[in-house]
Amino acid sequence: MRPNRLRQKLNAGEPTIGTHILSSWPTLVELIGDAENYDYVEFTAEYAPFTMHDLDNLGRAFELKNLAGMIKVEQKQYAHQAMRAIGSGFQSVLFADIRTVADAELCVAAVRAETPGTGGRLGVGMRRDVGTVLEGGSPAYVDSLNEVVIAIMVEKRECVENLEAILSVPGIDMVQFGSSDYSMSLGLTGQRSHPDVVKAERKTIETALKMGKHPRVELADISAAKPYLEMGVKHFCIGWDVRILYNWWRTNGAGMRAMLTGEAAVAHAPQPVKTGTY
Repeated sequence: MRPNRLRQKLNAGEPTIGTHILSSWPTLVELIGDAENYDYVEFTAEYAPFTMHDLDNLGRAFELKNLAGMIKVEQKQYAHQAMRAIGSGFQSVLFADIRTVADAELCVAAVRAETPGTGGRLGVGMRRDVGTVLEGGSPAYVDSLNEVVIAIMVEKRECVENLEAILSVPGIDMVQFGSSDYSMSLGLTGQRSHPDVVKAERKTIETALKMGKHPRVELADISAAKPYLEMGVKHFCIGWDVRILYNWWRTNGAGMRAMLTGEAAVAHAPQPVKTGTY
């Protein structure tokens, strides 16, 4: 069974860096690995089209470049998508839209083996994570499921209100605040800098640290990292493949068109892209 690089980092108290992809093209994982600065790649499957074969191919790329793989899964698909991703070689699952303690318990159950005391629901499978026929049903398989990193999105009003109880569910490792969804759940759609949203983010980070969990922050770029570092955050997931491409295409397209037309480039400068955690 392959060692879980992200779990090892968390257990050692070391900082981690990840990045997001919405594309299921495994070559992107290889390029990220060649950049030699990332511990894991989050496939943000909640927003992207993919097939079971895509998950297997991403799993192969993670192994080739010694990267941990995280998948972000949507509500109502927790059990199926978590099971198939883990079976393909993903070693961490980020669960979206958590509202209650029962939701958090469902997330843990979707990842752990069905053995006494774990509360898990996963049985034995012939999938990539066990070498298809090599380690299925073995103690090493159960151990590897216990090592899968479980992360949750704190992005709903109910979740923030019940945060301590939710983070008390055994098995929760990482916590990610989602300002976009949270502002919408308050009726403040798009107001990610509203004082109530900022207050909830701080509460999420401080509560996670107090309870021994690992808060993670998503950033479009590293310019906004300083205040989170000062709060004690050590885990960041930076950049989205689609946003990186969009920004490059918009900026350089405007510059090229300005050269061709003779107009001032500043007239075509792109508007700042609204960014936020989701």
